[in-house]
Amino acid sequence: MLTYSQKPHVSQTNGVTAPGDRMATDDSTLLRQRQLSKRLAAGIALLALLALAVMLSVVFGTRDVGWPEIAAALSGQIESIGDAAVANRIPRTLLAMLAGAALGVSGGVMQGLTRNPLADPGLLGVNAGAALAIVIGIAWFGIDETTAYIWTAIAGAGLTAVAVYAIASLSRGGATPLRLALAGAATTAALSSLATAVILPRNDIAGLVQSWLVGGVGGATHDQIVPVLPFLLVGFVITLLAARKLNLLALGDDTAAGLGEKVAVARAMSAIGAVLLCGAITAVCGPIGFVGLVVPHACRLLVGGDYRWLLPFSALAGAVLLTLSDVVGRLIVQPSELDVGIVTAFIGAPVFIWIVRNRKVGSL
Repeated sequence: MLTYSQKPHVSQTNGVTAPGDRMATDDSTLLRQRQLSKRLAAGIALLALLALAVMLSVVFGTRDVGWPEIAAALSGQIESIGDAAVANRIPRTLLAMLAGAALGVSGGVMQGLTRNPLADPGLLGVNAGAALAIVIGIAWFGIDETTAYIWTAIAGAGLTAVAVYAIASLSRGGATPLRLALAGAATTAALSSLATAVILPRNDIAGLVQSWLVGGVGGATHDQIVPVLPFLLVGFVITLLAARKLNLLALGDDTAAGLGEKVAVARAMSAIGAVLLCGAITAVCGPIGFVGLVVPHACRLLVGGDYRWLLPFSALAGAVLLTLSDVVGRLIVQPSELDVGIVTAFIGAPVFIWIVRNRKVGSL
C-alpha cells in the first residue's frame, strides 16, 4: 500500500511502453475477452433454457394436449377443452417468468445491499411482511382489487425491510450479515404467526388466504398480470441503474464514499427497487421462497460478482427456475399439482444448507 511519501514504480522510459507492461496489457485484454465470451455463452444457454421452459409449460399439465390444440390456443381460436387448457397455461407461464425474474433480481440486490450471502426476500422477512399486509387488508379492510393488493404488499415489504435493518443495527457493530440473517428469521417467524392469528377467526377467508400463502402461479389471468407490470418495470429499471452503485458498495462504505458515491442514496435506491419487485410479485403470487437465494449464487458462478451482469442474468435464471418448477409441480402428483412455492422450497432448502456449511456467514 502506497503512502504519500512513496511513488509507484514506473516502467515506461521516454514514452515507450516496457515489454513487461505490454505483456500485462495483452494478458488483461485476453482475460476480458475470455470473460466476455463466457458470459455471452452463458446468456445464450439461459435464453435457450428459458425457451425450453416456456414450451414445456405450455405443453404439459393435468390435461394432455397436442400440437393442434397448442396452435389453436396461440392463435386465439378456443373451440375445445384442450384449446382452453392451453390458453389458461399462457398467462400462468408469463406470470411464472415475471415472478422468477423479479425474485431473482431482488435477491441479488439484497445480497449486494447487505453483503450477506444468505439474503433473500423470504429469509430477510420481506415476503412475510408483504404477506401479512395483504392478510390484514383482506380480513380487516376488505380489499379485493389487484392494484390494492400490490400497494398493500409493497407497503408491508418496505416497512419490514426497514424494521429488520433497524433491529440488526441495534447492537454495537451495526447490521452485520449474521445479525441481518437472525433478525430476518425472527421477524419472519413473528409476522407469519401474526398472519395465522388474523386468519384463524375468519372462516370466510381462511381457505383462500391459506392457499395464497403457499405461493403459486396457478389460476393466473391476464387481468391479474397487467396491473403489476408497471411496478415490475419501475423496479427492474431502478435495480439495473443501481448495479454500478452495488459494485461500489461491495468495496465497503468508506471506499465507496471515497470514490464519490453517496452511500445512503445508493442503499435507498437499491432497497426501493428490490422492495418494489418483491412486494408486487408477492401481491399476485403469494410469498415464494428461496428463488432470490439460489439464483444469484448460481449466476455468480457464471458471470462473477459484477452486478451490471449479475442482475440481468439473475432475471433470466430466475425466470427459468420458476417456470420449470411450475412444470414439475404440475407433473409430479398428477392429476393434482403442487404449488410452485412448495417446489422451490424443496430446491432451495438443500442449497441454503450447502451455503451455510461451505462458507462463513460473512460479507460478499
